[in-house]
Amino acid sequence: MIEIIFLFILGLFWIIFATVQDVRTKEIANWLNFSLIIFVLGFRFFYSLFSAGNFSFFYQGLIGLVIFSVLGNLFYYGRMFAGGDAKLLIALGPLIPLSDVFSVNFGNFVMFLLVFLFAGALYSITVSVSLGIKNRKKFGKEFKNQFKENRKIIISFLVLSIILIILSYLDGLFLYLGILTFILPYLYIYAKSVDEISMIKNVSVSALKEGDWLYHNIKIGSKTIKATWDGLNMREINLLRKKRKNGRVRIRAGVFFTPVFFISYLVFFYFWYIGLRYSFW
Repeated sequence: MIEIIFLFILGLFWIIFATVQDVRTKEIANWLNFSLIIFVLGFRFFYSLFSAGNFSFFYQGLIGLVIFSVLGNLFYYGRMFAGGDAKLLIALGPLIPLSDVFSVNFGNFVMFLLVFLFAGALYSITVSVSLGIKNRKKFGKEFKNQFKENRKIIISFLVLSIILIILSYLDGLFLYLGILTFILPYLYIYAKSVDEISMIKNVSVSALKEGDWLYHNIKIGSKTIKATWDGLNMREINLLRKKRKNGRVRIRAGVFFTPVFFISYLVFFYFWYIGLRYSFW
């Protein structure tokens, strides 16, 4: 049990530090994520060597790292996570396996992932609603603009929803699909409106940092700096600073997502402590 307590405290310390750093600098340093992996695997190795009598505890940490590496890359290339968040998720991989048995650890993986997804969804909705309320005057205007720009999409979904509702006379499932189809474009317009009024910032070129997301492509002479998911690199930033010394560019600001890691981590260990893990596997 002492090894689990140590892992819990170690991970909690790192996540708190990552959260503070993310809020202050809007990024999570690579050294922070990589050092957590090294410390956790190092502890697992020496604990296995001197106390456990076998290396199962260490091997399970490696398996967790592999599984969460796959998840982190899926979230990143699926454009759900920024690079720092994806790496922090990967760094938690060696922490989550709390047993020497893979089947038990698989239940832990599922439990953590479900807690994480639920906490992430709840957090995103809360932030989105609060931003909409905070900027309600701008939001109303932007919502109308987005409604006009996406009128064809709304009409298409409306027609589809009517067809599905009519088909509900054959199967009740079509009614729910019709209602969902009707709501989806409005959810998109709401999210897009909040994004435009709250997430798009006009910043000085001198204030740009590596990883910042451009709002749109910028053409400088014969070169084009593209607005990619990977964000700006230092070569592109230096080019902007050289060609537009006192200029400003529009970037897309991200939402601080590290609180979700903190909440999910605590809830996961609480569920594990009370024995809820057994209901997952």
